[in-house]
Amino acid sequence: MLGFTHPACLEHDTGAGHPECPERLGAVLEAVHEAFPDLEWIEAPRATRGQLLRVHDPELLASVLSAPLLGTTRLDPDTAVSPGSPEAALRAVGAGIAATEAVLHGETDVAFCAVRPPGHHATRDAAMGFCLFDNIAVAAAHALDRFGLARVAIVDFDVHHGNGTQAIFDHEPRVLYLSSHQSDLYPWTGAGNERGAGNIVNALLPAGAGSEAFRRAWQEILLPALDAFGPQLLLISAGFDGDRRDPLAQLALGPDDFGWLTGELSRLAARHAQGRIVSMLEGGYDLHALREGSVAHVAALLAGDPTDRAAAAPR
Repeated sequence: MLGFTHPACLEHDTGAGHPECPERLGAVLEAVHEAFPDLEWIEAPRATRGQLLRVHDPELLASVLSAPLLGTTRLDPDTAVSPGSPEAALRAVGAGIAATEAVLHGETDVAFCAVRPPGHHATRDAAMGFCLFDNIAVAAAHALDRFGLARVAIVDFDVHHGNGTQAIFDHEPRVLYLSSHQSDLYPWTGAGNERGAGNIVNALLPAGAGSEAFRRAWQEILLPALDAFGPQLLLISAGFDGDRRDPLAQLALGPDDFGWLTGELSRLAARHAQGRIVSMLEGGYDLHALREGSVAHVAALLAGDPTDRAAAAPR
């Protein structure tokens, strides 16, 4: 397993009091380094303009990359850019591309991208919901175009629906998008009847839902759909804001739930995709929950990677 990150991702300044803050990524990196000191980390490259244009309009690139020289500017009420944001955004997208290349070239079976800003709310033409570019969508498009894959699955267990990722691929049958998320919550999309070209599967969870409901949704709805699709590559939008401690949502999950789902996904990836998984950090706004969730997730990824099983137990 390989980790991908970049110091520039800590320089994206969203302003005082903003929940999507540099401390989030700092907590993840500290926790994963402490738990898995032998994990190899690679510095993410910048994404190129051509790679971004596979899923985004030129106008969005211009609005994100022309950040202010001082202070912060709001692209919407929730989403800010600062002088450090363009580099952070390019490195976050670049991490997903580099991780996808490493997995598909056989350099590793599994990769985890610890980056920010997150991505799954960014649409083809708009930054929103703390997200500037759709990191995982660019990675999926790269796998399709550069490697000619016919079946790429994106699994999203962030508590908020990944409206941007779904919209980008809702008429692309080579991509299956599956999401569990809290109902009646930002961005108020992801209803069960949103099916795209038959390649979209959403499972909504009511506020207060816990481990039993979460696992049942995956066991009965989402994992069977993923199994039937038979992906050649599995991409994961790994958000840990479904934890009961998170201030921006009302599910009642814990680190064990994220570890359980990651293990199930690893088994399906082994069956269909030669074990090939790229995971990208999305949400999670309680630092303690974020630390514990990311460690549980990485431990399960390591346990599913035959080259790294000896390193799977947190230290």
